[in-house]
Order: sequence, then C-alpha cells, then structure tokens
Amino acid sequence: MPHTSSGAPMPLRLAGAYGSPYSLKMRAVLRYRRIPFQWILRDSQWDDLGKAPVALIPVIDFPDAEGNYGDLMVDSSPLIERLEGLYSQRSVVPTDAVVRFIDYLIEDFADEWVTKMMYHYRWYYDDAIAKAGKLLPLDRNLRMPDEVWNKARGFISDRQISRRAFIGSTDNNRPVIEGSYERLLALLNDAFRANHFLVGDRPGAGDFGLFGQLKQLVGWDPESARVAIDIAPRVVNWVERTDDLSWWDVDGADGWCTRAAIPVTTLAILHEIGRTYAPFMIANHAAFASGADETICVIDGVEYRQGPFGYQSKCLMWLRDRYQALNNPDRGDVDVLLRGTGCETLFE
Repeated sequence: MPHTSSGAPMPLRLAGAYGSPYSLKMRAVLRYRRIPFQWILRDSQWDDLGKAPVALIPVIDFPDAEGNYGDLMVDSSPLIERLEGLYSQRSVVPTDAVVRFIDYLIEDFADEWVTKMMYHYRWYYDDAIAKAGKLLPLDRNLRMPDEVWNKARGFISDRQISRRAFIGSTDNNRPVIEGSYERLLALLNDAFRANHFLVGDRPGAGDFGLFGQLKQLVGWDPESARVAIDIAPRVVNWVERTDDLSWWDVDGADGWCTRAAIPVTTLAILHEIGRTYAPFMIANHAAFASGADETICVIDGVEYRQGPFGYQSKCLMWLRDRYQALNNPDRGDVDVLLRGTGCETLFE
C-alpha cells in the first residue's frame, strides 16, 4: 500500500452508515486487523468519494500506488477477500481449508439470512419503525432542518415498509423469521459460554458477518434487543466487544481451530443454517433461474414466500464454486461435517 510523506500507510476510506449492518461489519474488520482507515458517513458533507459501481454501502476507497484515491468497491465479502490480498496481519480467513469453508458458510448465512431478521425487526414493529424513521436520516446531516427531517423520515419509513413483503417480512413469514432469530441467539449464547469466537481463539469472517447483523438486532432495534437481553445476554456482550477488537492479541497464523476440533457449539449452528437458509437459498435460486415472480419454500412447516433475489442466487453459485474447488479429501471432510444438518442439500 502507498504511504504518506511521513511514512505512515495511507488510510483506506470507508463510507457507510450507523444503521447499516454491512458498514459496521467492515468497520469492525478494519479495526480488528489494525488497517488504517477513515470513517465517512455516506452522503454527508464529508463524503467526497463519488459514485460507486453500485449504489450500496459500505464503500471502500482504495488509494493507488501513487496515493490517489478513486478505486471504489462495494460488497463486504469480496472486500474482505481483497483486504486479505493487501494486508497480511491479523487475517480473518482460517488457514485450514475445511474450517475456512465452514467459516464462509456461516458468513453467507449471516449476510443473506440473518439480514432478514434485521430487516424484519426494524420495519415490522411500530416502535422500531418510529426509531428508525427518526434517526436514520440524521446520518447525512445532524443539522437537518426539521421540515426536511420530517419529509426524510416519512420517505425512508414508507419506502422500507413497502419492501417488507419483497424481503420476506410478512405476517405469514413472521414465525419463521422470529423463530430462527430466537434459536440463533440461544445457539450463540451456548457458543460464547465455551469459546470467544466460532472457529478458534480469533475471529473469522463468519464472526464479523454475524456481528454486523447482530449489532443492529441486539443493540439498536427495540423488540429484537429486548428478546436478546432476555435469551442471550452473552451475545449482547459479545457484540459490544466485537465492535472493536483492535485490542485482541493474535500471534501470526495461530489461533484457528483444526477441522477435527471445530467446537460442537459451532457445528450446532449448521443445523439452523440447514433448517432455514438452505431451503430458502435453493428455492430462491430456482425461482430466479425460471423467471418466477415469487420464491416459495417450506420452512418449519410454514410456506415461506418472498420476491426472488438475483444476488442471493449468485451467492449460492459462489458457495457451490467454493465447495467444488475443495480437493477430494477436504470435500470429504466437509461432507462429514454437513451430513444430517440440512446444509448438504445446498450441494446436491
């Protein structure tokens, strides 16, 4: 990476928002890895990053070899991979191929299924809607005039509520989403009773994927936070400390568990992934491929319905590509870990 005139590495520029799970996921990764960066509120007076390839957050602006900014990139998982190629210290990618695959599966589960919980709890319950409508517009301008603020809060709330059915937050799907959230909290509470992280004594990308969504769920949205404090106080504390792990000691490449020693509490989470994320991802992929107007599958005996997502179809293909890229012994060990969890259906 290029350096400043004083010899310090040039910082990355991370543009995001406080209410964005993926923004806080990437901020936590950069903090843990001790990668210099500048936090910028997207679309605020301090944001001069320009137009990203896709209008999403977070955006990271990478300096080139001459120290010029303008190389903008979005999407948290590819961003984590790019950072791994640029910085060697304090990696978030396990060295064991099997552990690495399980970690990636957990990250994608967080990004593509746990995010439904976050969206649901924010835009289904009246007190959460009121809070989000009031606070989210202020990221752009804390000094926003009241008349502009009132219009912005109405616009954001109306837009997000109108998208609930497309994302999956409906009365019919409510028991599926909320049941999955409560089970995940209980599983993670068990996990953190025995271990600091899911794949060793250091965090993986899967930990940060879960953190990004849970930061909103247990620390921001009222109903989901109430449930978390009641069911999983260890998870609430874990989220607070994972927000900034720059203090966490890491010794080189040490600290990851081996494939034979993945915690049983982490393996238990695979059953929740197989129970919910797997049937949804398979049905979504089929619906998108066929041009159907709706993704329909059965989860926990409930007919789950929502709009098909092209990006989540790509996520399943990328996951299958990673599975196929494993050598035969590694793939065999992955198969053993996934057998009976429901996750094996993703690769049939």
